Amino acid sequence: MVRAFGVLVTVLFAIAAAIITWPQFFRLERTFPFAQIVSLRGVLVAAFAVLALLSLLLLLARSARAFAASLLVIAVAAGGANAAILVSRGIGTTSLPDKTADSLRVMTWNTAGSATDPAVIAQTAVAMRADIVALPETTIEAGKEVAVAMREMGHPMWAHHENFGDRADYPDWDANSTTLLISPDLGDYALVESTAGGASNTSAVPSVVAMPVDGDGPIVVAVHAVAPREDAMEAWRGDLQWIADQCAADNVILAGDFNATVDHMDRLGTDGGTLGKCLDATSATGTGGIGTWSTEWPGLLGAPIDHIMATDAWTPRASVVIGSLDGAGSDHRPVVVQFERSEG
Repeated sequence: MVRAFGVLVTVLFAIAAAIITWPQFFRLERTFPFAQIVSLRGVLVAAFAVLALLSLLLLLARSARAFAASLLVIAVAAGGANAAILVSRGIGTTSLPDKTADSLRVMTWNTAGSATDPAVIAQTAVAMRADIVALPETTIEAGKEVAVAMREMGHPMWAHHENFGDRADYPDWDANSTTLLISPDLGDYALVESTAGGASNTSAVPSVVAMPVDGDGPIVVAVHAVAPREDAMEAWRGDLQWIADQCAADNVILAGDFNATVDHMDRLGTDGGTLGKCLDATSATGTGGIGTWSTEWPGLLGAPIDHIMATDAWTPRASVVIGSLDGAGSDHRPVVVQFERSEG
């Protein structure tokens, strides 16, 4: 009886480990609670390491050795698989190559509203020589402050924004706004008119869709998807599909707080893209495994939910997740990617 119970526990543990390590196989990557669990692969690695150590201790008991050995094998395999996935997506680069006349740098930073000083945002964007800056949870007033400060530093930007207005459930909530800054060097841009609700924009917090009026710049979408809380899972799934739909053209850049890792985007890509035709640039350039949320946790234990993506009109050369600003106020880390125009 005891042996049968041990076999049952081992089988259940193996199934659970498989599901939380690769929920995509079971089509559970956008289902509660597996969506939340797989967001934190670094935590899973640590948890499986602890279970492996406990199994090693249990091996000391002769009567439980077979059971402990089985648990050890599963914990090591699952922990190793999660670690391998993190490493394959990249756990860090610290610099970008020299910017050339053909380079395009894109930065995104969920600033947590007034928690982050506009002067710090401007200084960071100028230091990164960003041509496009997506700022979820940033009001247009703060965005204009950033643009003015950047102009005074010799780096002018046009400020665009989307605002869902004050909501009864979240009055004066900065997340009701998203600001997008675009360099005049990319030409003039106009916003696509949209409304809340998920039909012409993301459902609860706004995204910004900017179309080039002249010049040869890309369509730019500053993304902010709703967080996958248990009561918002349907809206979150709808937001990811809406974002994927924005990347149907040939020259598109997405940047912002997706509130999702690439694990959640399985089957939402087309033509080899991660979402629609857009490919996740950080995973392609060695930083896709670093957590961008929350700044209270080490990068390898956080969730990489802030992304910059582009169609194959742009080739990502390098990326950085900036950890030196963890004390700046926001609970998210800035992400910067350098692209080059693809040949042909």
